[in-house]
Amino acid sequence: MPSSRRPRVPCVPTREVIAMSEALDPLAPGDAVKLYLDHREGELSSETLQSHRYRLEAFTEWCEKNGIHNLNDLSGRKLHSYRVDRREEDDLKPITLQGQLSTLRVFLKFCVSIDAVPESLPEKILLPTVSDGEQASRTTLEADRADRILDHLEKFQYASRDHVLLTLLWNTGIRMGSARALDIEDYDRDSPGIQLVHRPETDTPLKNQERGERWVALRGETATIIEDYIDGPRIDTTDDYGRNPLFSTSQGRASRSCIRSAIYTLTRPCQYVECPHGRDPETCEAMDRPHASTCPSSRSPHDIRSGAITAHLLDDVPIEIVSDRMNVSQQILDQHYDRRTEREKMEQRRKYLR
Repeated sequence: MPSSRRPRVPCVPTREVIAMSEALDPLAPGDAVKLYLDHREGELSSETLQSHRYRLEAFTEWCEKNGIHNLNDLSGRKLHSYRVDRREEDDLKPITLQGQLSTLRVFLKFCVSIDAVPESLPEKILLPTVSDGEQASRTTLEADRADRILDHLEKFQYASRDHVLLTLLWNTGIRMGSARALDIEDYDRDSPGIQLVHRPETDTPLKNQERGERWVALRGETATIIEDYIDGPRIDTTDDYGRNPLFSTSQGRASRSCIRSAIYTLTRPCQYVECPHGRDPETCEAMDRPHASTCPSSRSPHDIRSGAITAHLLDDVPIEIVSDRMNVSQQILDQHYDRRTEREKMEQRRKYLR
């Protein structure tokens, strides 16, 4: 009895597939990453560019490990294999994996523009689904804690660099990089305020570049503390570019790590109350300033910013004003920075419904 199966037809590439393959230019993964980072250098902040570099290094290492020496050889199936390997080998959280794959997708879109991969390849990267709760970190600095820390600083470290730093970050909600970028000349004594300026050529870029440039008004007490710091304990020095940094060290402008370390140190509860974790200050690793971040209750500069934004919103400052002052879109503000509880939001709405 004759078989009902059709004879197997060899898979022969179509003219379109052959043409597309021939149109691609061979390019090694590592070389492509260098071209991509060079292309984005003028568009991204130094921290974001560094983040892209780290994420893409993981991809190039995977390519090397799996014998992929030419991006022309990438396929949707191979990208899926990379996704699975990243998730399982490093046990990445969905939000972390989403960020890494999103960067890879942007990178591959660049590779499309230089004829290194097919046009359809970037969309073959499947991003993990992440809930709103997973997308936003929920740690923050609450207003009562901020007040206790600032009261402590006013009493024991008045007008010190740390006092001015936390006062400015808390009362304005500006980013850590924006605070670091400030020069003495950016402070206006006559009409208290600070001017944020994007100066990437002298190592003080703003996250949103020119779009982040603005004047930020200061309260009287904040201005007084800044002026007492400038006229008093501030270290009178210039940075590598001859500028006068507001937050100075004996070496020049305070580094990002210096500012970050200061914030972790200042927000340890043991600075002003008994340790809530039952640790002995004599043996606690977090008592050492470089390791202050190991304290479970210490907070990052991002937490200061989210707490400041939340405090402004709880004080009934219109969200449009908060958005402009903090240089963040209302959508991102709501998703990543607003830490008001649903109950607090309800009580605020109640004021307008009476």
